[in-house]
Amino acid sequence: MEAKYLNLLSDKFNSEEKVVTEIINLESILDLPKGTEHFVSDLHGEFQAFQHVLRNGSGNVRVKIRDVFKDRLTDDEISEFAALVYYPEDKLKLVKNQVGSKEALNEWYKIKIHHMIELISFASSKYTRSKLRKALPKQFVYIIEELLYKSDEDTNKKPYYEKIVDKIITLGQAEKLIIGLSYTTQRLVVDHLHVVGDIYDRGPEPDKIMDTLIDYHSLDIQWGNHDVLWIGAYAGSKVCLANILRICARYDNLDIIEDAYGINLRPLLNLAEKYYGDNPAFHPKQHSEKALTEQEKLQITKIHQAIAIIQFKLESPIIKRRPYFEMEERLVLEKVDYDKQEITVYGETYPLENTCFSTVDPEDPVKLLEEEEEVIDKLLLSLQQSEKLKRHMNFLMKKGSLYLKYNGNLLIHGCIPVDEDGNMEQMEIDGNIYEGRELLNQFEEHLRKSFKDIESTDDLSTDLVWYLWTGKHSSLFGKRAMTTFERYFIKDKASHKEEKNPYYHLREDVNVCRKMLEEFDLDPEQGHIINGHTPVKEIDGENPIKADGKMIVIDGGFSKAYQKTTGIAGYTLLYNSYGMQLVAHQHFNSKKNVLLNGADALSVRRIVDEELQRKKIRDTNIGARLQEEIEMLQALMSYRYIN
Repeated sequence: MEAKYLNLLSDKFNSEEKVVTEIINLESILDLPKGTEHFVSDLHGEFQAFQHVLRNGSGNVRVKIRDVFKDRLTDDEISEFAALVYYPEDKLKLVKNQVGSKEALNEWYKIKIHHMIELISFASSKYTRSKLRKALPKQFVYIIEELLYKSDEDTNKKPYYEKIVDKIITLGQAEKLIIGLSYTTQRLVVDHLHVVGDIYDRGPEPDKIMDTLIDYHSLDIQWGNHDVLWIGAYAGSKVCLANILRICARYDNLDIIEDAYGINLRPLLNLAEKYYGDNPAFHPKQHSEKALTEQEKLQITKIHQAIAIIQFKLESPIIKRRPYFEMEERLVLEKVDYDKQEITVYGETYPLENTCFSTVDPEDPVKLLEEEEEVIDKLLLSLQQSEKLKRHMNFLMKKGSLYLKYNGNLLIHGCIPVDEDGNMEQMEIDGNIYEGRELLNQFEEHLRKSFKDIESTDDLSTDLVWYLWTGKHSSLFGKRAMTTFERYFIKDKASHKEEKNPYYHLREDVNVCRKMLEEFDLDPEQGHIINGHTPVKEIDGENPIKADGKMIVIDGGFSKAYQKTTGIAGYTLLYNSYGMQLVAHQHFNSKKNVLLNGADALSVRRIVDEELQRKKIRDTNIGARLQEEIEMLQALMSYRYIN
C-alpha cells in the first residue's frame, strides 16, 4: 500500500482513537444480518404496477406488519394499515373523509403514530442507528429517535413521550409525520433493489419509472434490450431511434416521445401525411383505458409506416459494412421483387400484403429520400437535446451494466449465447474472436464508448449497440433473427418465427448453469443465475425455478400484453439473510382497489433457497468492501507506528 494513499487516509483519521473507533464500527457491522435484496424485471413502462410492487416490497411490508401485530390486529386492520404504509397521502385523505369528529381523528392519528414507531423499530432491528437515522424524515429525526428508543420500563418518562405525540397532533404535524414514517418503512424493508432489465418498451410511463429509480436509496440496473435501444438512440444510432419511434407508434405511446421527453414529431408527421395512407397492418395497438379518434388513429398509422420504412432503410448500410454481423438475410428491402410484390428470405418466397413502399426506389431500395434523411436528422438532434432524456440516460449508464455479479449470484437480463452443446458461442468483432464473459465485456465496452461520443453515428461502437438489439449473438436479443418485416407484410406466420438461442432450453440443465457460473468466476454450487427477458408461462405449467434452483426467471410480467399468455403478472424475488423467496403477482388492478379493499395483488411465495446458516454482511459484496477498509485502517495504524 503506497505511503501517499496512507497519508491521504490519515487526514480523515488524524488520531489513533478515530482509527480504532472506525475499525470497531466496521468490524461490528460485518456481523449484522445481510440486508434484503429485491429483484424486479421487465417493467416495460408500467409505472403504476411497478410503483405498487416497490412500495410494498413484494409483500415484505405486509409480512413485517403481520409479524408485529398478528395478535393485536385483525386481517382487515392489517390490510388497512398496510395500505396506509403504501400510499400514506391517499389513505390519509380517505380517513379524514370517513372519520366523523376531530377528536376521533386525533385518536386515530395517535394510534397510527404508535403503530408506525413500533413497525419501524422492528423493521430497523438489523441496521445501525446511523443507517436508520439516514432513512428517517429529516424534520422529525430527533422526535422519532426519542420515541424509538424509549423504554417501556421507564415510567418516569411516560408523560414525556405522551406529550411528544400530543403536541405533534395539536400542532398539525401528524399527517406529515405519518407520511414520513411510511416512506421510512418502505425504505427499511428493502436494503437494495436490482432492476434486471427492460424499464422501457410498450408501457406508457417509463419516464416516471426512471424518476422513481433516480430517487431510490440503493439500486443497480442490468440493461435490457429495450433499455439499450434507448441508450443507443441517445448515443447517436439513427436506426435505434427509428426502432423506438416505430415501437411507440405500434403501441400508441408516442406521448412518451412528445410529452414526456419534449421531442417534436411534427416533421415526421408531415412526411407521413405526404406519402402514406391507411394500412391495417400498421394500426396502433390501443390501450383499453385510452380512446383514439379516427383521425388520431390514422395519423399514428401513417407515422408508423413512415418510420418503419426508414428503419428498414437504415439497417442496410450497417449490415453491409459489418459482414461479421452475419445479417445478410435481413437486407429485406433489397430482397423484394417490387413487380411481383413478393420476397425471398431464408430460401422461401412469400407474397407480400399491406405494403407501403411509396418512398422506396426499386432501383436503389435502401436509399433514403432527402426528406427522410432530413426528418431522422432533426429527430436525433431533438432527442439529444432533451434534458430529461439526457438525465435518464446518464443515470442508466451510471447504475447499469450488461451483467452483474452480486453476493455470489449472476444477474443478467437476457442470455449467455451458447450453442446446442452448451459451449459458449463465438463472435468476431473487428478481427478478434470473443465468447462468454469476454463477449459481454466487449459489448458493454463498445456501448459505453458510443455513449461518450454521441456525435458519431456510424462507427463500430454505435453499430454494435444496434446489434445488441437484434443480432444473433447478442446477449440481450437471444434469437437468431428479428422478423419485424415479415410480421408486417407476410401473412404466413411460419415466416414470423424467431428461433431462440439454445440457452433458453439448456438453462433447464443444472450442469449448463454451473458451467455458466464458472465462466463468470462464481461458485457453481452456491450461486444462482437470475434472469429476466422471457415471460414465464405459468398458465402452461412452466416453472420459473429451473435447474434445481440454479436458474431463477423473474420476468415481472408487468406488461399487460403478456399477461394473457402467462396467466399471472409475473414474478419478483426477495433475498434476505435467511434465503431466497420467489413472489408470484396477480394483475395489479388499481391503487384505489388497494386503498378501499386492501387488495395487494400478491399470490404465493415459493422458497428458492434456504440458508443453512443466517447470512451476515461479512458474506456479501458490501462486506468485502468493508473488510478492505478495515485492512487499510489497520495498515494506517502500522504505518504511523513505523513512521
